[in-house]
Amino acid sequence: MRIHFIGIGGIGVSALAQYYLAKGNIVSGSDLASSEIIKLLQKKGAKIFIGHNKKNFNFFVNAEKLKSKEKNERLVVYSPAVKEDNPELKEARRIGIKCQSYPEALGDLTKKYFTIAVSGTHGKSTTTAMLALILIKAGLDPTVIVGTKLKEFGNSNFRMGKSKILVIEACEHEASFLNYSPKMIVLTNIEKEHLDYYKNLENILKAFRRFAGHLPKEGVLVANGDDKNIQRMLNKKQKTKNKKLQFKIQKFSIKQKEAGKLKTILKVPGEHNIYNALAALTAARALRLFDRDVSDKNKLSDRAFFKALSNYKGCWRRFEIKKAMINNKLSVIISDYAHHPTEIKASLSAVREKYTKKEIWCVFQPHQFQRTFYFFKDFVKVFRDALKKNQINSLIITDIYDVAGRENKAIKNKVSSEKLVKKINKQQAIYVPCIKKAENYLKKRVKGGEVIIIMGAGDIYKVFHRFV
Repeated sequence: MRIHFIGIGGIGVSALAQYYLAKGNIVSGSDLASSEIIKLLQKKGAKIFIGHNKKNFNFFVNAEKLKSKEKNERLVVYSPAVKEDNPELKEARRIGIKCQSYPEALGDLTKKYFTIAVSGTHGKSTTTAMLALILIKAGLDPTVIVGTKLKEFGNSNFRMGKSKILVIEACEHEASFLNYSPKMIVLTNIEKEHLDYYKNLENILKAFRRFAGHLPKEGVLVANGDDKNIQRMLNKKQKTKNKKLQFKIQKFSIKQKEAGKLKTILKVPGEHNIYNALAALTAARALRLFDRDVSDKNKLSDRAFFKALSNYKGCWRRFEIKKAMINNKLSVIISDYAHHPTEIKASLSAVREKYTKKEIWCVFQPHQFQRTFYFFKDFVKVFRDALKKNQINSLIITDIYDVAGRENKAIKNKVSSEKLVKKINKQQAIYVPCIKKAENYLKKRVKGGEVIIIMGAGDIYKVFHRFV
């Protein structure tokens, strides 16, 4: 089968491309720029084009002359960020090639496996990684698609397994998770997010209720028992015209005895990571409820689970810790993906918990104008509190990361990083427009020996790499 991926460098699309490469398919793709992930795909045998052009589509040129059976052996998968006027997508549709969005293509794959879908507003990548490593340690050999890179996967976001188990990260953005058909759902938490699409919390709860409804009667929902919005979602589902809850529910809580043990053995700091570990542990235990053809109950031991969690060292851009020499002194540099106020609060609390006596600098790049606009007051509060509680000593905020094709022009004129800094604190917070200037500012002001946390979901991680 020949498969062409438009936007192949995306964290989800690239993992799916690796799956099809591992299955022996002919894979090509395009993206606007090269990256570490694209170089990895090239090493694995994918033909990559930089830039979008219908000429990239040459291996489909003769498709109009192919027999119907051969046409069915061609597929185009495109990132949700790709617009309808993309030249490659238009050409594929003109020729008559089957086209699927990434969520649609992944959705088809979930039907072929015993799929465990990890969902929630925060903690999806870490929980997916923890669960995957638990199952690998237990000898269950899962296939894994995760929204970050793991050293255990050869610095990749994909792992090919030989069992029937598929572990995926199921994102709620634009309700893409409604394409999936899981046998188990792990639900970490529910909060306001992606308000440019959902508009309000009620619509978010409705989407998660619909997703939970994808579970079969014998399915399992692993849910955070401490999350009020999850409880609201579960209660409201029973009052709708939809069928009543028929799947099993397994809850986890920070109050359970395992939380104390996890706090002592986890190498990644913060209460949020205890929750992530509890979610992964509960999901692994829940596999005991299924038939032996899915999981060997003799392998599903708590001893193996805790051993795997104690060995978990984190993943790419999730509180990723490195050391660097600054002004001839050893400093700690942390790269963190936090871009929602709740995630920022958790990460800043964790960094002070880990480095109690160090001077801590935070460099934050807001991600998307719409998110910054909708959560403006929340961003102000979380950073004010962090400065007031001495969780951080200094704060640098760069320009907002502009997400191409997803921004509202009217909103872009209403919000800025300068406005955000003015509302936080003129003395301890500073606005520095671009990444290069932020890097230069740090080099001039940091004495060496401090902890610097580089935070955001855009390209702010480049500052981290320049220091490391």
